[in-house]
Amino acid sequence: MLLGDARSGKLADNIAGFGRALRRAGLRVDSARIALAQEAAQLVGVKDKGDFGAAMEAVLVSREQERGVFRELFDAWFRDPEIAHKLLQQMLPKAPSAQPQKRRPRVSEALAPQQRYGGAPKPPEEEVEFDAAMTASAMQRLKHADFNAMSASEFRLVERLAREVALPVPRIPVRRTRPGTRGAQLHWARTIRAAAHTGGELMLLRRLQRNVEPLPLLVLVDVSGSMERYARLLLAFLHAATRGQRRRDVFAFGTHLTDLTPAFRLADTDAMLAAASASIDDFAGGTRLGESLATLHQQHARRLVGRRTLVLVVSDGLDTGEPEVLARELDWLTHRCRRLLWLNPLLRYEGYAPLARGAAVLDRYAHGMLAVHNLAKLEDLAASLATLLKN
Repeated sequence: MLLGDARSGKLADNIAGFGRALRRAGLRVDSARIALAQEAAQLVGVKDKGDFGAAMEAVLVSREQERGVFRELFDAWFRDPEIAHKLLQQMLPKAPSAQPQKRRPRVSEALAPQQRYGGAPKPPEEEVEFDAAMTASAMQRLKHADFNAMSASEFRLVERLAREVALPVPRIPVRRTRPGTRGAQLHWARTIRAAAHTGGELMLLRRLQRNVEPLPLLVLVDVSGSMERYARLLLAFLHAATRGQRRRDVFAFGTHLTDLTPAFRLADTDAMLAAASASIDDFAGGTRLGESLATLHQQHARRLVGRRTLVLVVSDGLDTGEPEVLARELDWLTHRCRRLLWLNPLLRYEGYAPLARGAAVLDRYAHGMLAVHNLAKLEDLAASLATLLKN
């Protein structure tokens, strides 16, 4: 197959259309990247589809978590003649309906019939606002929809809605005291000053009562491949929901531990997500919770763990490390915190049982397991935490 000038003709149209499809799927592809892809196609050619795909991936993918979406969309766009034919029809005002296929919702949405290339583009922000004004029944469906089964536009909307969900962390009395009307300890200074107004008689007994503060929070978020779609949304939720929490330490774990606490100090959630994305270099990889907890044990134990600390582990439990290491580190952690709660998105499956090696160990040591796979479950989380802490 001879390579023509990629800057014009059908190949150029295909690459430009492919770039727009990637953008609809959520990748950061602008006109400059599409132009660079045209240049790359000229240099590499299209005789070898593997080389061509690698060249496109090199210039159009900027983050590791985008790689899976790119490859799936590339296969549909360039390698399946039937699908490619349908996609070429996007140049027409009305495209034929797509056959039902098993692919990611954001890829299916990107491949869905669009307006003509020359038509006025729909601003993404306005699209989200339109979705926010959906009917009550549609909103109710969205509240109970699995995060992993949403289209790209639904995911963006739910990510915004999740930031408005509150998570009041349970509060407990602490050692510090303040003047109050109740309490077993007398506030002698105030009592003596009050006595000065009554001729030295101790008529009024002032008291000290203990402060009540939220439990210190330690959050460990799984950012492995199986948690790819949950991690970003749950990080946004946790950042907004625990804003104002005086003690809040957050770590991401995949093949190793990453401290996200500095990123969580940023006030803006989008800025936090950008900083977290820059910090995490093992996103969408494997899961080694045991080794990550060992790092926590060795490097952050004194700073993080106390007997009052509430530990939240956000993970599906599909750990690839050694169960003995995970059991040893969980045993250490559970003896140095108030409660360790496992937030597991796999609880969306009815009849789920933690049978995987890592999940079985985590289930044995966790004080409770809660679902976090949709908005409704996030809204129930605060009440569930309070209930588990009372037990």
